[in-house]
Amino acid sequence: LTTLYTMAEALTEEQIAECRDAFSIFDKDGNGTISTSEIAQVMRSMNQNPSEEEIQQMISEVDSDGSGNIDFDEFLRMMAKSMNEERNADEEMLAAFQVFDRDGNGLISIDELKQVMIELDQQLTNTQLEELVKQADVNGDGQINYLEFAKMMKG
Repeated sequence: LTTLYTMAEALTEEQIAECRDAFSIFDKDGNGTISTSEIAQVMRSMNQNPSEEEIQQMISEVDSDGSGNIDFDEFLRMMAKSMNEERNADEEMLAAFQVFDRDGNGLISIDELKQVMIELDQQLTNTQLEELVKQADVNGDGQINYLEFAKMMKG
């Protein structure tokens, strides 16, 4: 219970309410549990996109009795962990972007990209650098903003 409380504390009241709403939609018989097979649907309804392997891992961590059903407390613990991991990934992506965004203007120029690549001992020609920017530059301004960078990095 302490672990659950600690992890649930990391969620806002709004996130907990969102979890409760999503959980209740799939708790069709109102018995306070949902089947493990429905977990993916619930998570996707909350804009989480875990792989099948990640879902199985999360379920095995919370379905301690192996019943194949998850109660709300177990579900909340699982969602808190998932949301926390997503938040950490977002923070790491922003930190990576900031390495390239030397002047802090929210954009990566070809010159900034070239400088970082040199520091990483990656000697690219101007043509290769221009091609990299062109591939990521969705809005066509000749620079890479954070959303373009994140999309490029996520592949």
